[in-house]
This record gives sequence, structure tokens and C-alpha cells, in this order.
Amino acid sequence: MVVLHDLDVPKRKVPVAERENEVSRFEQCLMETRRQISVIRAEVAEKLSDEEAGIFDAHQMVLEDRALIEETVTEVLNSGLNIEFCFKTISDRYIDAFSRIDDDYIKERAADIRDVSRRVLSNLMGKTVSGLETLRGDSILIADDLVPSDTVSLDRGKVAGIVTEFGGRTSHSVIMARSLGIPCVVGVPELLNQIAADEPVLIDGYEGMVIIRPSLATLDKYDQIEMQRATIEARFKKEKDLETETMDGKVLKLHLNIDGSETAEFLKFSGGTGVGLFRTEMLFMGPKGYPDEASQYHSYKRIVEAMAPYPVTIRTLDLGGDKNPHSSLWNYQEANPFMGFRAIRFCLDNPDVFKTQLRAILRSSAHGTVKVMYPMISSCEEMIAANKLLEECKDQLRSEQVAFDEGIECGCMIEVPSAAVIADLLAEHADFFSIGTNDLVQYLLAVDRVNDRISHLYDPNQPSVMRTVNFIIKAGHRKGKPVSVCGEMAGEPIYAVLLLGMGVDELSLSAGTIPELKYLIRHLDFSELCKLSERVLRMTRSADVALVLKEFYDEHMQV
Repeated sequence: MVVLHDLDVPKRKVPVAERENEVSRFEQCLMETRRQISVIRAEVAEKLSDEEAGIFDAHQMVLEDRALIEETVTEVLNSGLNIEFCFKTISDRYIDAFSRIDDDYIKERAADIRDVSRRVLSNLMGKTVSGLETLRGDSILIADDLVPSDTVSLDRGKVAGIVTEFGGRTSHSVIMARSLGIPCVVGVPELLNQIAADEPVLIDGYEGMVIIRPSLATLDKYDQIEMQRATIEARFKKEKDLETETMDGKVLKLHLNIDGSETAEFLKFSGGTGVGLFRTEMLFMGPKGYPDEASQYHSYKRIVEAMAPYPVTIRTLDLGGDKNPHSSLWNYQEANPFMGFRAIRFCLDNPDVFKTQLRAILRSSAHGTVKVMYPMISSCEEMIAANKLLEECKDQLRSEQVAFDEGIECGCMIEVPSAAVIADLLAEHADFFSIGTNDLVQYLLAVDRVNDRISHLYDPNQPSVMRTVNFIIKAGHRKGKPVSVCGEMAGEPIYAVLLLGMGVDELSLSAGTIPELKYLIRHLDFSELCKLSERVLRMTRSADVALVLKEFYDEHMQV
């Protein structure tokens, strides 16, 4: 068992005359780190694919972040402390800010910064980046956390599996481990305190289980499971790029959830037929202020061109709650920020910020099919006000003779119960709906899903959730408006097939979940899914819903 811990970074005073040398040492280190990451990227592209290698493009972007670099230099010159300590201080500040956000995509930026930070510090201190050299053959690696450069450096012949105390299912390390064919279980708290080195361990990466000291019967059982899963995975891969169509001819759309850091290669080979949710918050999370129109336009344009001819749905700014920009820009202290000054409420109260983004989105629509989507709409008044500002931006661009798509579609997210209840009324002002199940379930059940004491009550299987989602879909369709789902339920095959049976038109999910879901859909009849949804909607208990969905999934995923 190898455990990776943070480097022990020294703290020392630097004489005034030597501080410029510290800055020069930092600049040289950044150049060497860029070179190392370029080498790693090339190796990953050759060993796996350019899609997986694109993960390290995000690392290069961290090294080009002027705010991070300039704040570090300023810290050295002002504090008089050594460059290692100053860089760790600043990078830790960024890592902490992103880690506090309850969004897997944004949390992944924290993992990128952590990975790059450890490499920069190792280079500054003249140490090796990881402590994985002691691994012996056929080991289960148990660590507090892993970063992508750790994972890609693993010898597949030595590592049989990975378990970490921290991390999420959509982390780059998990994606990399999956690509290398290494089983991985993440987010197992206190495991390091419960297991001894060299103790036999079995991990189930599909179910997210860690079994300490497995019996012979358990080992035999998992030998059979492994053979079955290998067969299924081969089938997933074979059908990834085929049409998403049921056996009785129902064609469905699987789109991507992205945050804008993805490479063109990643988007091209993801298997998705468009972007259903482009989260734009990352552009606003830096310490230098809100991005101007030109920088936003170029960010949106890059994604739109990469996805062409497929559509890209850009969600307008969803700041607030747990997604707050630099403290100098966000001075709002709220007792309950998740139901406070956030998302469309912030945008309508800051029309200059909002209109700058809307203009940038409109300009990007000249380069492909773009849709605008407002988050956390709770009333028709908000929808009307947002559309009015959008029309003002269109008028401005027309007068400036700036090109944009005159037929651009505009929709709203349904993630607040009040919006669900008036879905038919909102449909009069929206071209489409997108159901954000994460917040909808949270608000509908009055459960804070990040509160450990009640998170077990966050249950998508509740009949109230099922009926509300179905109500929204039917309300949209009665008005002739397409409905998509972009929350976690869309990415879980066990729920996705149910949503399709309810009549949802599109699902938007992470790229890693597309192959399995596409395979499942292609081996089902749409009529079966309709019957499943009808059965579930008649149920009165959450446990019954969960059981029926699991039985349906197990029956149709057998080899």
C-alpha cells in the first residue's frame, strides 16, 4: 500500500536582494513543468488516445493562468518568503475555493490545480513527483487521493486496482484509470485507518465496493462477474459511435455536459450529438474580475466550432449558492445561499454583466447552432425579463452590424418546484425546457444533499420526484416544446431509460457514461420503456421504485 501525501514545503525568509532570483527560479520551473506535461500528454495520446490526453491540456492552462502566476510573484515580493511557500499559499487558496463548490465539473478544476501545484513544487524542491516507485506486482493502490499524472504513470502490470479516500466518479483520475483498464473506487472515507498494508483486498469498481479479506466464495463469484463485464465492455465500445435508436425505431439524442475546458478532440470523439449543458461559471471564477465580451465570445466560439454541426446549449451565468467568484467581486453573505441571490436573480439584478454574456453568446451563434438557457427560473416574470434583455442585445448587435443567428432558441431550466408547477405557462416564453434534476430533487424534497445528516433523504426514487418530472415533460409536450434532462439522473442508465419512457426528448450527460447508455437503448424497445414508466408512476413507495428499476436494468444488461 502506497499513500501519497502533500509535500512538506519549507518556509523561510528571502533577503531583498535575492527575491528577483526567486522569481526567475519560478519562471524556469514553470517552463520545465510545461515541458514535462507536454511529454506526459504525448505519451498518453500514444498509449491511450487523444481524448484522454486532452485532460492534460487543462493542466497547461493552469500553468498559463496569469492570475495564479502574478499573485505568486506579488506574494514573494511583498512577503519576502521563499517561492515554494508563496506558490503553495496561492495555489491552496484556489484549490480550497473550487473544492467548496458542489459541482463535480468545477471541483475537477481543483484537482487539476492540485496536480499541477504538486508538480511545480516538486520541481522547485528538486524532488520526484510521486511516491509510486515502491509498488510491487499486482498491488491494490490505496491512497488519500490521486491526480491524473499519478494515474497515467502507473504500471498496469503492477496495479490491479485503486482506492482513494477522496475524489468523485467523474474525476480525471477515474477517467484515466478507466481508460487504462484499472478498477477504481473513490470517496471511501477513513479507509486508511481501517486496513493494514499487505492485507488482501477486493475492489468492485462497478458497484463502488471495497471488500477486505474476501472469502474464496466471494473471489469465485467475482471471477465470473469479471468475465461477464469484459464481454459487456467490448460491446459498449463496439456500438459507441452508432445511432442512439431503440430496437423499434425510436431515435433519441444523447448530449454532453461540459464546462468549457474540454478540447476539440475530446468533444469530437465523445459519442455525443451536441452539448446539452455548457456551464459558463468557470469563466467567472478567476480573481481578475468578470470576463469581458471578447474573451467570453472566443470561449463560446471555440466550443461551438468544435461541435459543429451539432447544437450547443449555453447556460447563462449560475453564480451563487456554492459557486461564488473571487471574494472581491462577491460580497454577499447569506444564511441560505442555495435559495438566495443566485443564478437568474443575480443576472437580472446585474444587467450589465448579464448583457455582456448574452452578447457574447449571440455572437458565437454565427459559427454554429447555439441555444441560450436560463438557470433557476421560478416565475414567468423572470423569464420575460431575461428575454427582454436578450432582445435588447439583439437590437444592439443589429445596429452594430454584428452577425448572429436571428433564429436562436431560448429555453429555461426547470429546477425549482414553482417552475415545475407553471411549466405550461413558462412554455409560452421558452423554446425548450431542460430539467435540472439535482436541484429539483433537492428543493422538491427540502433536502440539502451535501448535509451528511440528511443526505440519505435525497432520493430520486420518491414518487413525488417521478410524478413531477413526468408532469414537466407532459406540460412541455402539450405546448409543442422539447424537454431534456441534464442532471445526474440523465447519466444513470437505471434512471435514463425511465426518463426516455416518460417521453423526454434529450439526455445530457458526461462523456464517460454515453457508451453504456447508448448500448442499453439500442437493445430495448421504446414500448418497453413506456410500460416501465407507466408502472413506476403508479407506485407509492420509493423502495418499490428502486427495486423495479434495478430489476429492469439487470434483466436487460445480462450477457
